[in-house]
Amino acid sequence: MEKSKFETSLRRCAVLLMSLSTKAATIVMSRLTTAQVEAISLEIARMESVGGAEQEDVMHEFMGTKTSALNVSCGGLNLAKELIRQAMGNDADPVIQRIEQSIEQKPFAFVRRIEPRNLIQFVQDEHPQTIALILSHLPEGYCAEVLSGLDPEKQLEVIQRIAVVGSADTLAMADLERGLEMRLASLVNGTNLHVGGVEHVAGILNVSERSVERTIMEALAEEEPELVDEIRHLMFVFEDIAKMGDKDIQSLLKNVEASKWACALKGCSEPLVNKVMKNMSSRAADNLREEMGFLGAVRVSDVEAAQQGIVDMVRTLEDAGEISRPTGEEEEEFVS
Repeated sequence: MEKSKFETSLRRCAVLLMSLSTKAATIVMSRLTTAQVEAISLEIARMESVGGAEQEDVMHEFMGTKTSALNVSCGGLNLAKELIRQAMGNDADPVIQRIEQSIEQKPFAFVRRIEPRNLIQFVQDEHPQTIALILSHLPEGYCAEVLSGLDPEKQLEVIQRIAVVGSADTLAMADLERGLEMRLASLVNGTNLHVGGVEHVAGILNVSERSVERTIMEALAEEEPELVDEIRHLMFVFEDIAKMGDKDIQSLLKNVEASKWACALKGCSEPLVNKVMKNMSSRAADNLREEMGFLGAVRVSDVEAAQQGIVDMVRTLEDAGEISRPTGEEEEEFVS
């Protein structure tokens, strides 16, 4: 499973800077905003090394020409700090301090350097609570890969525990650290951290394979139907329709009455309204605009009900194989 577009772009920027000379990388970073410098530097700090094939691919994209195979480049915190200091001068210290805190204090940060398939080998025999605590600290796409490698029964148990983790106290984290440090790495003790939760579960399932998501949700529906409703509400919201492909939106339009669209689109973002109307005939789009105008002020509860009805139709059509619901990994479409 691929990373999200954001994660991939950030990594490619980091690989590019690591492949350049220190002088050239510094010049590039000096032209970035503080937030951009911090994000890319944090990615560099998290990477131990980059293979020649990946460097070659990134440099080819950057330069527009084929490059010869490159040597392995090393990243790490020291390189990140050096680039920040040279690019930002006197303003470097606060950025370096934040990166050091992110790298050194974030629980399970070392797991990010391990391939998901390797982590699966390690955690598949662990207690679901242990797996849940680990995954609660990791990116959703990474979690989805690990989850897909577990047995269906354990998938359900892990998801249930992630949804209610809430926080992990210092003692619990220390106990887990002692159990894991010999096989992976040591954890950093800290104060209570907010981890896991229903939103994290929704994010994991959003980027999981459809078969994994369906199996978990069906099993959850039998044991905790209220939790299923909460997860579904967070997994796909009405505004996400703007990320759907044109053909899928056209299929959705055929299955939802125009009057429901008129109510559901009241107060929505312009890109979403334009995306929907773009997939209608000119006459139908004009009629929809006119009907939205005639509606005037609409109660928020009515708008939300109309939107939820359309979201439910998205799920129905997806289950029937007629459309594909977008995930965080797919490229968003933009309208002018």
